[in-house]
Amino acid sequence: MQYSIGVEYGLHCLVYLIDLPPDATIGIKELSAFQGVSETYLSKIFSKLTKAGIVSSVPGAKGGYRLAKSPEEVSFWDVVEAVEGATPIFQCKNIKNNSYLCQDEDYAACTRASPCVINLTMLEAEDSMRNVLRKKSLSWLNEELDRVLTPQSRKDTREYFASSNNG
Repeated sequence: MQYSIGVEYGLHCLVYLIDLPPDATIGIKELSAFQGVSETYLSKIFSKLTKAGIVSSVPGAKGGYRLAKSPEEVSFWDVVEAVEGATPIFQCKNIKNNSYLCQDEDYAACTRASPCVINLTMLEAEDSMRNVLRKKSLSWLNEELDRVLTPQSRKDTREYFASSNNG
């Protein structure tokens, strides 16, 4: 199991949108050049982020993207779910019903009475992961980047997008 690199690109790009002045946007062209990824690929990610209500799209020559919510309101899980979808990682196929476990005469009663412990455990683990990702917001990420990156690196990044923003 692994998330696509689209989740990582999405999170990185969303951080760049945090410092935009009101009514300013950043275009896919600038984001893709900065990330070193194709505009087409990043457009697909941003289409999903727009559909999820995380970013809003401004059409036109001066158009681009901006956050549709405050950075505190956008969790890592929101981004994962937008990019990857909401389907659980573990897909129980209920194979226990094909095994010796339910050879009871009342097959339906047997399957209802004994939920699949494997499925329950996997869903519990996924729920724990989702809860951790829900606690980490874009605001938290921005603060962490301020803490771990050099001030010059953060300044250079902010200046790059400030000079190229479409607002």
